[in-house]
Amino acid sequence: SWLAFFARRGKTYDPDAFFRETAGAQGREILRERLGAEIPEDEIAVLAQEKDVLYREMYAPHRAAIQGFEGFVTKARDAGVKLAVATSAPPANIVFTLDELDLRRHFDAVVGAADVARGKPHPDVFLKAAEKLGVAPRDCIVFEDAPMGVEAARRAGMKAVVITTTLPAAAFRDFDNIVRIVAHYEELNVGDLLGTP
Repeated sequence: SWLAFFARRGKTYDPDAFFRETAGAQGREILRERLGAEIPEDEIAVLAQEKDVLYREMYAPHRAAIQGFEGFVTKARDAGVKLAVATSAPPANIVFTLDELDLRRHFDAVVGAADVARGKPHPDVFLKAAEKLGVAPRDCIVFEDAPMGVEAARRAGMKAVVITTTLPAAAFRDFDNIVRIVAHYEELNVGDLLGTP
């Protein structure tokens, strides 16, 4: 949706490079970086809302949980694992995904762009989620599909599992905090991630 949003303004970007550079950042940060820091905050807010409406329109027909998600989180909850969503998405997009797919019920906490000052690669969203869960960052595992998110996890002192739904495994080769790279949740075993049989 970002590419379509910018195309309407005469700006084009290489899709893979754009995703690597921006995925996980807050919308307002992306707009300021790409359109200019001098744009007034009220205009940025209007543009961010316009982009988010476009996102929901474009993504609605494709909205679905990643393969194996339900089974994985059920096993994690059964094992006593606390779960949180930590996203750079604004509240309306969180509702669009979590509530429309009935996924919120799986999580003990939800932290989004409105809850932190800085987006990924800053660790704020992950640290806030860990705080809400009452879990030390070193005991957290982040599930990510973007390099900026893996970097945010690294800065937070957290391990990461990469889900290659948007970028190939090669995009993550420079990170030392990744414990697994998988295509979907069916490739994961909760016990293995917890270090138990």
